[in-house]
Amino acid sequence: MLAYILRRLMLVIPTLFGIMVINFFIVQAAPGGPVEQMISQIQGTAIGATERFSGSASGGEIAQGGQVSTSGDAGAYRGARGLPRELIQRIEKMYGFDKPAYERFGLMLKSYITFDFGESFFRNRRVVDLIIEKMPVSISLGLWTTLLVYFVSIPLGIAKAVRDGSQFDLSTSTILIVLHAIPGFLFALLLVVLFAGGSYFKWFPLRGLVSDDWSTLDLASKALDYAWHMALPIGAMVIGGFTTLTFLTKNSFLEEIHKQYVLTARAKGLTERRVLYGHVFRNAMLIVVAGFPAAFIGVLFTGSLLIEVIFTLDGLGLLGFEAALNRDYPIMFGTLYFFGLIGLVMGILGDVMYTVVDPRIDFESRS
Repeated sequence: MLAYILRRLMLVIPTLFGIMVINFFIVQAAPGGPVEQMISQIQGTAIGATERFSGSASGGEIAQGGQVSTSGDAGAYRGARGLPRELIQRIEKMYGFDKPAYERFGLMLKSYITFDFGESFFRNRRVVDLIIEKMPVSISLGLWTTLLVYFVSIPLGIAKAVRDGSQFDLSTSTILIVLHAIPGFLFALLLVVLFAGGSYFKWFPLRGLVSDDWSTLDLASKALDYAWHMALPIGAMVIGGFTTLTFLTKNSFLEEIHKQYVLTARAKGLTERRVLYGHVFRNAMLIVVAGFPAAFIGVLFTGSLLIEVIFTLDGLGLLGFEAALNRDYPIMFGTLYFFGLIGLVMGILGDVMYTVVDPRIDFESRS
């Protein structure tokens, strides 16, 4: 197994390189890059924008010669007519666009090896600091949502499999399908209206991960305050998350229950509980439990944007969305590299989970 893990770790490098190459050149080809973003700001707010632009450059090197002109070669950028070519060149140099794309890509990868993601174009802060600052919100939403979905869906799926075709099975299936049809953001708005001071009760807060005085509280009060803030966002995220995992668990158990080894175990006089959890569980739960890392990654990186906006939670989803709108390349590529690396490592962890759930699986012999 160790040799298999080492081979998978070696594959992380070319896979991550391919991810970065594809995304880098796709993004570079898209219109509206950071240079054009700054040009639009200058054109839209004249001298005020130029002053803001001058202040954002290191060393104030853009301050001189940065005024809007009515003549000059503005280059190939859209909306750049009326700006002197010298100003465009300073903007390009500030964002690194005075170098060809392949050279910028090489410099980027060289820095990323040491997890130096550079500084945000429009936030004037290091990308690493921004990721660390936003990470607690996203981890809180992703981890607790995934755990809650698993803790509810697995027992419910087993109960549905044992009672297949019963009134319990049919009624719970109906409820799950209805919940699955409700978009998470709509349910979040409903929770805000009902319980966060929208129109009825004000039982839960509508802002932040913890209260402002959280640092002064004792350990138990900190945990309660954290749970108080997380209750509504997590409730909104899990509302439609039970359906797929519950039916997957049920179908996995149904498939195993009718196999010969289960009939043999029952014929030996084993109790139904021993048959289910001593024999069926290990085989039926293989794909369910081993999929936990991938499920966590999916919730962490794709499912929280609207929830963060509605509940005023400043996490990675909102950070990535704003970076994409502003063409803030350091944040875009820095988070892509970081999360891509985490996703690949989680894929390896998923394979390890297979062997934990069922030691009979041997990836080494398969290789």
